[in-house]
Amino acid sequence: MDYLLALLADPAAWAALAALIAMEVVLGIDNLIFISILTNKLPKDRQSFARRLGIGMAVVMRLGLLLTIAWIIGLTTPVFAVFGQDFSWRDLILIAGGLFLVWKATKEIHHHVDPPDEGDIFESRAAELTVAAAIGQILVLDLVFSIDSIITAVGMTDHIPIMIVAVLVTVTVMLLAADPLANFIGRHPTVVMLALGFLLLIGVTLIADGFGAKIPKGYIYAAMAFSALIEGLNMMARRGKPKRKGPAH
Repeated sequence: MDYLLALLADPAAWAALAALIAMEVVLGIDNLIFISILTNKLPKDRQSFARRLGIGMAVVMRLGLLLTIAWIIGLTTPVFAVFGQDFSWRDLILIAGGLFLVWKATKEIHHHVDPPDEGDIFESRAAELTVAAAIGQILVLDLVFSIDSIITAVGMTDHIPIMIVAVLVTVTVMLLAADPLANFIGRHPTVVMLALGFLLLIGVTLIADGFGAKIPKGYIYAAMAFSALIEGLNMMARRGKPKRKGPAH
């Protein structure tokens, strides 16, 4: 109790909490885009349930990982080297997660650009997405993002309660934004393609990070924000076309 009271009275702890919440919310956008695209393929009456269940199970997993933080930190220890390049378990997890994200985004782009009639090289038409399969894929990707964000958070604060509060606030934001974002993506086909492009970019970034090539996240999110701004302007321009044509004579 004294420890928690001391944290509440420490301005540095509040500053660390604000920084962690900001970081978690930004990282949560990646996860939320993936969740939105994935659950939009489910039947309408199951989509909201799957989104909330996936986010809920993901937060349980993330809080569980926070309680094993010493093990998480140990994942950064090199386990082998190839051609002078050290690889840790964290690196391997990031590479695997990046490859999964690139594969998933590429598959979805392929299906949107050239919808198959009976099946293609990616999957059979009979293989319909279930809620369990969607939740499983959400948890796989959240594991990758969780390990990366926890290791980053350790560099910002040593206090586990601050990390837990940041995760809970972020999940609350994700739960509130999940349905509106998914509905918005579902209503605008061009936004779906833009979101898939974001996932492809994030996947390549994860792979590069796993191989030791650090790409500043500020560049990635600046590019995503600029692309989203241009798409927003395009949507405004498309809505404005009927007005400019005027009434028919």
